[in-house]
Amino acid sequence: MWYASPGNQGWGSKPASRKPSIMEADLGTLSTTSGSIKRSAGRVIRIINNLDHSVQCRVLLNLRTSQPFEEVLEDLGQVLKINGAKKMYTGTGQEVRSFSQLRNEFADVDTFYLATGTALIAGSPIRRSRSRPSVVAAAPILSTEELPKVPLRGTRPRSKSRPRILYAPESEILRPNGEYTMLDIMKEEPTKVTIRGLRRTFYPPVHHAPAENSPPDKKLQLQWVHGYRGIDARRNLWVLPSGELLYYVAAVAVLFDRDEDAQRHYIGHTEDIMCMDVHPSRELVASGQKAGRDRKSQAHVRIWSTESLQTLYVFGMGELDTGVTAVAFSQLNGGSYILAVDSGRESILSVWQWQWGHLLGKVATLQEGLSGAAFHPLDDNLIITHGRGHLAFWHRRKDGFFERTDIVKQPSRSHVTSVQFEPDGDVITADSDGFITIYSVDSDGAYFVRTEFEAHNKGIGCLIMLGEGTLLSGGEKDRKIAAWDSLQNYKKIADTKVGSVLYNRKKHIYTLIDVMPQLPEAAGGVRTIYPQRPGRNDGNIYVGTTRNNILEGSLQRRFTQVVFGHGRQLWGLAAHPEDELYATAGHDKHVALWRKNKLIWTIQTGYECVALAFHPFGTALAAGSTEGHLLVINCDNGAVMLTLRVCGSPLNCVSFNQVGDMIAMGSQNGSIYLFRVSRDGFSYKKVNKIRGSQPLTHLDWSMDGNFVQTVTIDFDLLFWDAKSLSPERSPIAMKDVKWLSNNCTVGFLVAGQWSNRYYSNANTIIATCSRSAAHDMLASGDADGYLRLFRYPCISSRAEFHESKVYSGMLACVRFLCGDHTLITVGGTDASLMVWDIVEE
Repeated sequence: MWYASPGNQGWGSKPASRKPSIMEADLGTLSTTSGSIKRSAGRVIRIINNLDHSVQCRVLLNLRTSQPFEEVLEDLGQVLKINGAKKMYTGTGQEVRSFSQLRNEFADVDTFYLATGTALIAGSPIRRSRSRPSVVAAAPILSTEELPKVPLRGTRPRSKSRPRILYAPESEILRPNGEYTMLDIMKEEPTKVTIRGLRRTFYPPVHHAPAENSPPDKKLQLQWVHGYRGIDARRNLWVLPSGELLYYVAAVAVLFDRDEDAQRHYIGHTEDIMCMDVHPSRELVASGQKAGRDRKSQAHVRIWSTESLQTLYVFGMGELDTGVTAVAFSQLNGGSYILAVDSGRESILSVWQWQWGHLLGKVATLQEGLSGAAFHPLDDNLIITHGRGHLAFWHRRKDGFFERTDIVKQPSRSHVTSVQFEPDGDVITADSDGFITIYSVDSDGAYFVRTEFEAHNKGIGCLIMLGEGTLLSGGEKDRKIAAWDSLQNYKKIADTKVGSVLYNRKKHIYTLIDVMPQLPEAAGGVRTIYPQRPGRNDGNIYVGTTRNNILEGSLQRRFTQVVFGHGRQLWGLAAHPEDELYATAGHDKHVALWRKNKLIWTIQTGYECVALAFHPFGTALAAGSTEGHLLVINCDNGAVMLTLRVCGSPLNCVSFNQVGDMIAMGSQNGSIYLFRVSRDGFSYKKVNKIRGSQPLTHLDWSMDGNFVQTVTIDFDLLFWDAKSLSPERSPIAMKDVKWLSNNCTVGFLVAGQWSNRYYSNANTIIATCSRSAAHDMLASGDADGYLRLFRYPCISSRAEFHESKVYSGMLACVRFLCGDHTLITVGGTDASLMVWDIVEE
């Protein structure tokens, strides 16, 4: 089977009988509808006319054919206009004598020269590219419209004006019955990408949109951040004079205005925020971040304005090691000093005069598990640090040295979780055993325990001193909030479980109710407490919980939810096919449905879900769990309609085909599970499974529903035939398949997001990607937390992009919403959920 050549100069007569036999030996299975061949059976090489280097092409050569090597050389010579080609040479002049040499000795050589005899190679490719750049280096690729139609039968006209091109257009490749021939001329070079030290080759489809390396005309703008970091952070919730709530998620500081239902964001950090403090003026904020992998992401502290969101000062670059454990402003001198505690092995405590960037002193605490520090409100040279088995007072002398006084003696298993101060300066601490301790100082300057009492059954999450001497304590394990009167030797005023107290206004008594509160365990324990209106003693407070929620209420009324966030790792994300809705699922066993910044419903299932997919009709939501279950949820009300046991391994990726009558699930065990779907996505019947060996992470259906492509944990691109229930071994046979989505992170049309020359880290690992519905944009997220927006297709490593860095760890999933106006991202381990507007640049 042969090809027409440009300019009506192709071979018009029927090919000799020996030429089809080349394919009949082994490569007849290269079609998209048949079986598969071994990877070593075919090889793509470039052949060049030894006497005229401008005549060249790429061919797919069958190395296992029964045809003699000499006859194959003659056939190849006819393609290059060489009559009686008998010799093949490498670029260094070595002669190739057999198929065995092509498979073994010259396996790494891609270019070969054909000659009629023992003539030497006429010039090297390097010299040729210098002397004739217009022919080789920039050879034109003629489109199908530019070439006259070529008759499939007839004689080859003799013409000396035959145009010379590097690749033949699609119309010149004759493929009877859809079969790939022995010599397959390609329009483009295959793309080779190195991932984790292994080189992978992706073959170009014959037809695709032209690739542009310029950045897209649109960019990303952060619109909303869902959740709250309460799972591993303390003292991270404030109320500003404007009434906005201040907290942080991932690398973003969030200012949430409940009255206007709007958010503002400070995005000056490049890694996760680890700690924060508000200046006594309540107009400035200090926030410290962890260290990243490059120089731009060093651990440091930023001081910024809550009004303009502008960065005013940055300090600690090169001084702080792996991160900032604690940061705090001084109180007595109006916040002129600021302290920072390094999270490195030595836990270095440093004090700065931040307006001038002067380091006033530092000391190595040598304390593991240090979790907080604060200035004494009546002495700017006295600092209290606390943590696991640790409570110490540090007095800074004028020479910059520190004197240390240990209050908790080693060894101690108790973890001091929070520190507060009485108006007269006495220190109040809470610990992981549920005790509150008050320390005073005698006339000689020695510290002693004034009083100690058990406040909660287990650990205390935080303390907050309100006006008129009322101390609130929040239980991290028992989820209780208790009030204590410091003016009456800490007599207990009242306590409540979050959401489970009623107040009788007539009798002025509190009544504990036995009815379980709304989302009692889902809300989690108390992480931090802050008054809703600082300065007013009205008892209304905000509560940040250990499961990333923020509640509001008081001891006199129920607590209601203000901010909902997934309590553990968040991996599942799916976009609705017909509306700007999206669903999320995580290890906290919650599945939630959202409309941009609004939570529509949330349910708690019995399984940790990591993969989601909407049915094409939008009525059903499929969720894959870590235990191999498939859950089918009604999108209208969140009811779980069906639970199926698919396998014993996690279902990492789930997807419906275009018409919605089939669902494919990629498993951690490497297999694809296929189910027949009916009744608008609510009825499922197992068809079969296609066995594999490597864990699967991403999955796409073909437009016709005949094939599935997946990505393995080692970033191999695998293809599966959903009709014959078998793996498709040949990537060349699949290169022209059209895909319904492009969630697979590897492939020819998304190769530009790998090893991009503009990345700060050349070894960046792409964790997720998504193609827009208009096929003009590609959103990409990597393992370092970068979110990028490319043009689609993204083929070249020189492709430019718009970039945002708001995550510290892996960006778990990214999806375009219906209409391509909004992008959703989830952060994986930090359980963060962010909404991005796609706006004109």
